[in-house]
Amino acid sequence: MGFLILHGWQNRRPPAHWQHWLAGQLTDLGHQVDYPQLPDPDEPDLDRWLDELETRIRGLDGPRTVIGHSLGCLLWLNGVARGRVPEPVDRVLLVAPPSTSVLRSLPAISAFAAPALTPADVAAAAGHTRLVASDDDPYAPESAAEDYGKPLGLDTDLLAGGGHLNHQSGYGPWPSVLTWALSADPAVRITR
Repeated sequence: MGFLILHGWQNRRPPAHWQHWLAGQLTDLGHQVDYPQLPDPDEPDLDRWLDELETRIRGLDGPRTVIGHSLGCLLWLNGVARGRVPEPVDRVLLVAPPSTSVLRSLPAISAFAAPALTPADVAAAAGHTRLVASDDDPYAPESAAEDYGKPLGLDTDLLAGGGHLNHQSGYGPWPSVLTWALSADPAVRITR
């Protein structure tokens, strides 16, 4: 299986982050893992990040899974909206996407604001897309489930008290994400 892991804004893939841990676990199990450092994470350019997304999807062996955190989720959604997903992937996991209001309030990442998408657009880009969000994410005060889950028809796991679901919120090793990644059943729920 091939995995593409997309980090968020200002993220330099710290070893304490669950994405770093997940990449190591999947690699140790013999899977193809691409966990790139995207260009200029402090001042990301959407077009450059979309170029990376397109190139890296083409390099994945199947079945293919994309796992994004925070701004990495919006990279995926913008890729879908702009036709930059060169071929459908099998599964996508969107973890803690920031709200459009937050994105628009931050000039460095405002270009990533959520594009207009339909459930059919999302379904055409991936066999299954799952959303994991927290009920107290400071980057999604309007609720990621309301902003993304319901409008896009996504299976959603809402975690209580998880903050931004990053290492600062206590998400280093995250076994249920590994279980989901390895499962043939995309309906496997993700828990704390």
